[in-house]
Amino acid sequence: MDKEMPAGSFALRALDVAPRKKPSNYPEPFYSRVSGREKRQLGDAFGINNFGVNLTRLFPGGESALLHRHSKQDEFIYILEGTPTLVADQEEVVLSPGDCAGFPAQGVAHQLVNRTEADVLYLEIGDRTKGDEGSYPKDDLMAKLGPDGQWQFTHKDGTPY
Repeated sequence: MDKEMPAGSFALRALDVAPRKKPSNYPEPFYSRVSGREKRQLGDAFGINNFGVNLTRLFPGGESALLHRHSKQDEFIYILEGTPTLVADQEEVVLSPGDCAGFPAQGVAHQLVNRTEADVLYLEIGDRTKGDEGSYPKDDLMAKLGPDGQWQFTHKDGTPY
């Protein structure tokens, strides 16, 4: 049963939040690898600053992110629709609606990949710890969260993109 949210409410329909205008912060050649995703920044819609909540759609062939891990940030995902493959350092697992996974800081590198012909829809939640860094074991990429809250990307030798 559909219900209408009152004007000025602190509640809204997740799919009514506009998709993020810039699909990725990655520099090329990595930017185009995640072009098959669409993020709706639900936490930002409410002014939440301590953690992020995204409703993310992976189109067929899409990747959630490059295979990565964080130095300080914890992450959590919950699958709503579809059957993505969770790719981790040493294994791959097909997930289904109702499945969830968590990634403590400095833990296993991870990403979701949609190897099916149907969309995948999931929630991703992560904290916004200052000084966080992202490492990418299969790519020549490092990321550091700047004081402005924006990711700064370099090659592994420190040279900028």
